[in-house]
Amino acid sequence: MKTALITGASSGIGLEFAKVFAKEKNNLVLVARSKDKLEQLASDIRKDYAVQVKVINADLSNMEEVQMVYDTCKAENIEVEYLINNAGFGDFGYFAQSDWKKTEQMIDLNIKSLTKFCRLFIPDMVARKSGKILNVASTAAFQPGPTMAVYFASKSYVLFLSEALYSELQGTGVNVTCLCPGATESGFQQAADMEHSNLFKNKKIPSSAEVALFGYKAMIKNKMTVIHGFMNYIMANSVRFSPRKMVLSIVKMIQGEPA
Repeated sequence: MKTALITGASSGIGLEFAKVFAKEKNNLVLVARSKDKLEQLASDIRKDYAVQVKVINADLSNMEEVQMVYDTCKAENIEVEYLINNAGFGDFGYFAQSDWKKTEQMIDLNIKSLTKFCRLFIPDMVARKSGKILNVASTAAFQPGPTMAVYFASKSYVLFLSEALYSELQGTGVNVTCLCPGATESGFQQAADMEHSNLFKNKKIPSSAEVALFGYKAMIKNKMTVIHGFMNYIMANSVRFSPRKMVLSIVKMIQGEPA
């Protein structure tokens, strides 16, 4: 059996990734801060899918704990074939009024931890000429985001890093896929204080399970960048042909005013 390491696995898209990989008969390493939720998920998956599940409780905004996750896998001879960099969060509000500590944690989690995981695991994958990485970005990656400035910028970083690594790793047996979901029913909006945003209000949005399965299939097919949802695809690509100031105005209108 192959092993998938999934960050942010205690809820939302990460939890659904765990189910998808387990259903496909992969062993799992589940990483998140919520130990109780991880243990419950691990118990359910072992019972439902008869695969091995390793739980690692870690705060991935701390680079020492990112290193600890990698070191634990090495010490226990866990060969990670699939690395799913899913952990991340956003914050809805004006940059000048934001909580710096929360902003810094967002940068550390959304950017630094993902980058470090790639740097740690890619050499091992290249050495054995086998491995796949799925980095979860967002449709936010395609344009600046007034009222979520740092979050949008962090997802642009994930997109551009992923595409560069996809190119660098051609011919090595290792592939990097970047998944760009739009608004998803995942608990993200509650964590980001976005319940009143126009992006989510009174909208029918896809489930975490739909997005996770879409991302899994794209990764297995060695896709580079995939956008979930036809309208999301159209909107993400249309910004390339629109005046920059117009894009900013449209995004700000879609986002709405912070409460």
